[in-house]
Order: sequence, then structure tokens, then C-alpha cells
Amino acid sequence: MNADERQFLLTAAWMFMRHGQPARARSVCAALVDDNPRDGVASVALAGLMLDSGEAPRAVEALRSADVPPELAHAAAFLEARALKMSGREREAASRWSRYIESKKGAARQWTA
Repeated sequence: MNADERQFLLTAAWMFMRHGQPARARSVCAALVDDNPRDGVASVALAGLMLDSGEAPRAVEALRSADVPPELAHAAAFLEARALKMSGREREAASRWSRYIESKKGAARQWTA
């Protein structure tokens, strides 16, 4: 699958979600992840859809097996922490969120020169 086809399918999944068809959106995202299990964008979308269906352990698996792009790091950390909490793994959820917060500290967060 080339980049244009992938972008078309991601857009279709988004449109399905916007129009109240999460099952179709999930099918498209699952197909993208099946094609490339490291696809971070599709994996984050699929994890969100899995959480909405109450499938927290599978959402954690989808997130941990993907290469999440930096612009989705916040969403992936939030979804993973939420999935861990839903799975009854509160301590691990708190640790995951803390690791994300710690990774964002430093020069990029300074507001003084």
C-alpha cells in the first residue's frame, strides 16, 4: 500500500467515526494495522476504538507494538494509561503517565531564556 492509499483509508476511518459508524472505522484501522503492525497512526486510532468497546488489554497491545510518531505521543500515553487503568493495573497506569510527563520536561518546556 502506498502513502496515498494509506492516507485515504485513515481519512475514511475518521469520516466513519464522525458519522457514527465506529464498527466501520475499526475495520479500516484494523486492516491498516494488519498491513503494517508498526503503523503508529492507525494503531493509536484502533486503540481508541478498542477502549470504546471495553477491550483494554488489546488496546495496550496495539499501542505497545506500534511506532507512534512524536505528534501522537500524548494521545498514545493517555490511551495506554487509560487502558492499563481499565485493566485494573492502576500502578502501571500511573507509572506510564508519569514517564510521559517526565519525558516532556526540560528545555522545551522552559518559559524563560
